[in-house]
Amino acid sequence: MAKSGLLKSSIAKKVAMALSGLFLMLFLAQHFLINMTSVISADVFNAISHFMGTNPLVQFVIQPILIVGVVFHFIMGFVLDIQNRKARPVSYASYNGAANASWASRNMIISGSVILAFLALHFYDFWFPEMVYKYVEFNPADETRYFHELAEKFVNPVRTGLYSLSFVLLSLHLRHGFSSSFQSVGQNNKYTKGMKNFGLWFSVIVPLGFVFIALFHHFNH
Repeated sequence: MAKSGLLKSSIAKKVAMALSGLFLMLFLAQHFLINMTSVISADVFNAISHFMGTNPLVQFVIQPILIVGVVFHFIMGFVLDIQNRKARPVSYASYNGAANASWASRNMIISGSVILAFLALHFYDFWFPEMVYKYVEFNPADETRYFHELAEKFVNPVRTGLYSLSFVLLSLHLRHGFSSSFQSVGQNNKYTKGMKNFGLWFSVIVPLGFVFIALFHHFNH
């Protein structure tokens, strides 16, 4: 009974992590589409950013849910990693990780930690200054400031390089995580292959799209 309860608990954690990961993918897609408009038109980017930054639903409902989702997803990742390590207390001398699993699947905790550090930097760069600008300093609304603030973040080549590297790791993380999510929630039907292909393309296009945005602003500042 104890083993059965432990198994159910582990499955529940994996399902919860999978669902939170899929939720964060929706946020990532939305964030990508908004940022991509900065490459096309500064005015369009400013207009969308101003709406997102002043809309009460976004600011006080969606944004807190996102923050909780990010924290929950990564805490569960660490918990499951520790749980998996305890379940295999003895290392196999003949085990060849590279021959049995991809780098991404063997190092999800590493790529996840780097991504978590990047997200913390992202909140430090954008979210906290935004909160200070509006709710601490009480500055007047400026609908034209967003494009300039974004572009300024990519002037420094070191920051731009680290930003790009974090999205390469995110691509690897997403590629394995999306496939694992479907296994965790038990999806296996006629749509599974198509959804896995979608996950593969998503894990390539969206992260590389963010890299393109960063490089575009770096070389056009």
